[in-house]
Amino acid sequence: MSDPWLTIIGLGEDGPAGLTEASHAALACAEVIFGGPRHLSLVKAGSRGRAWPVPFTIDPVLAERGRKVVVLASGDPFWHGAGGSLAGQLSAGEWTCHPSPSTFSLAAARLGWKIEETLCLGLHATTFGRLVPVLARGVRAILLLRDGEAVAELAGFLTARGFGASRLRVLEALGGPRERVREATAEALPYADIAAPVAVAVELAGSRGLSRTPGRPDVEFAHDGQITKAPVRAITLASLAPRPGELLWDLGAGSGSVSVEWCLAAPGCRALAVEARVDRTANIRANAERFGLQHVLSTVEGDWRDRIGSLPTPDAVFVGGGADSAGLETILAKTPRGCRLVVSAVTLETEALIARLHAERGGTLLRVDIAAAEPLGRMHGWRPARPVVQWSVET
Repeated sequence: MSDPWLTIIGLGEDGPAGLTEASHAALACAEVIFGGPRHLSLVKAGSRGRAWPVPFTIDPVLAERGRKVVVLASGDPFWHGAGGSLAGQLSAGEWTCHPSPSTFSLAAARLGWKIEETLCLGLHATTFGRLVPVLARGVRAILLLRDGEAVAELAGFLTARGFGASRLRVLEALGGPRERVREATAEALPYADIAAPVAVAVELAGSRGLSRTPGRPDVEFAHDGQITKAPVRAITLASLAPRPGELLWDLGAGSGSVSVEWCLAAPGCRALAVEARVDRTANIRANAERFGLQHVLSTVEGDWRDRIGSLPTPDAVFVGGGADSAGLETILAKTPRGCRLVVSAVTLETEALIARLHAERGGTLLRVDIAAAEPLGRMHGWRPARPVVQWSVET
């Protein structure tokens, strides 16, 4: 087997001084060196240097296949770096990698934190909304940010959500001669001269954050009344049984509350919320943003009967509205063996339909009757909600 044409090198703020002999050898014989301007300057790439294009793409590297090429990345190239993107497009024999300590490792070493007990996130190119599902008192996190201005934005974000008392350590240029570590609270951040590359170590204090239990209160969602009510939603999630990395079709999604609960239930869960009404799709998008799920909860506008033929294969399907015989038969025909299907009915006609399908295909048929205590004169009485009949089955 021939030697790899591509070498991926993790570079720290100490520049060439921190590199191994193998990294120095790869740089010496490289015909082309890719990296950010700061990295190219640190290794004195000169005329061999190629700065990454904006927006970022690895296509220029792939176009040099066959030449001796080096790619420079910060620290560990396979932790929020270019390594994963490159390796995904190449065979195993085409590349090799020489990593350096990541910013996460350097930060944990400075602070004395157990890295396995610390949340580590790269937020260079995404919104701080990604933090919403993990915000809770006592959480420790190391966050990589795009630049110094983003530190103040992070502090404002945390303060607005009730975490202003959180302790922040601002970590600049770790591992190099410009290294600096300063401390403040989110609500009283005094620094305006923060230099990149920058990370922030956070010890969250203040609000309790999101509950991790399905059946969150209806008032937490944007909706027009078309929402699977909290107790029924908890039962629905139990029937859908989300597992890490799975995809849900939420058909007739209404507010998207089931999609939100699904995405929060297990790591990597994704949902496609299909809804015909434009005003309701706006609510779904608002809820995705509110819960920090824009990257995993997608909205599809239109009648779900017309859309499911073009959707990727699901692991589970929830039909919250618009179920009819033809539509359910199409779902049963298109979903893979073992897919979990849950259908909710509030009308007698849909109830009769799923009762028939239960008789033909098995599964579980459940009637949910719920009443809540409400004022009745000077006393209180029970106000029953509309009963919901739920059919769940594996296709």
